[in-house]
Amino acid sequence: MTDPRCNSAVAAQRPSTPIEDVVPPPCVVVFDLGKVLLDFDFGLMARSLAECSRAGEAEIRELLDQSPLLHRYETGLMETGTFIDEVGRRIGFRETSDVFARSFGNIFTPIAPMIQLQQDLRRSGVRTVIFSNTSELAVRHIRAEFPFFAEFDHYVYSYEERAMKPLPASYESVERRTGHRLGEILYIDDRRENVDGGASRGWRVIWHRDPAETVALVRRHMGHHRVDPAP
Repeated sequence: MTDPRCNSAVAAQRPSTPIEDVVPPPCVVVFDLGKVLLDFDFGLMARSLAECSRAGEAEIRELLDQSPLLHRYETGLMETGTFIDEVGRRIGFRETSDVFARSFGNIFTPIAPMIQLQQDLRRSGVRTVIFSNTSELAVRHIRAEFPFFAEFDHYVYSYEERAMKPLPASYESVERRTGHRLGEILYIDDRRENVDGGASRGWRVIWHRDPAETVALVRRHMGHHRVDPAP
């Protein structure tokens, strides 16, 4: 059910109105994960796997860095065990699946200002959502290593929905899970094609490139809904 405080028609029909004057503010803030809340480096994975494999770093990175094989896994078309077995076979991996999982997941570093922003929003009563093209292995690692990840209201993962951004079905999943649509949703992503996918549905969007800029834009979008930083 749509939150009665959220008048999406205001946001959708008054595009020339300054952000601060749009009433009410968005009801939910949707965050991409990689490069928005957590930075990542596939090179770390390649180096770690190469230590236990026949294949070298370059071959492993080509196999896994935004590759068709990874795309199949992140779309839910491969089970985790099948994915590990297939990669292990191709690279000559000599260790256990647990070792593989640690190497696969240990590529993330936190982007502190963006994590703080999510915590400030949540403390101020704003619902927040993770919306990510990702995999079961990555999510397992992130949940275990980063406590902030438990503090979201909803999680929309490509591998569960079997749809990756920017396919419309992935955005429909966010709307279905949150019960919001149009300008009730504020969406932050570092990839332009994903941002455009949200904008095409009438969402308010921020193309993330710099944390300080994004934080300032989110605060403007929230308008009269005060978002206080931690004391």
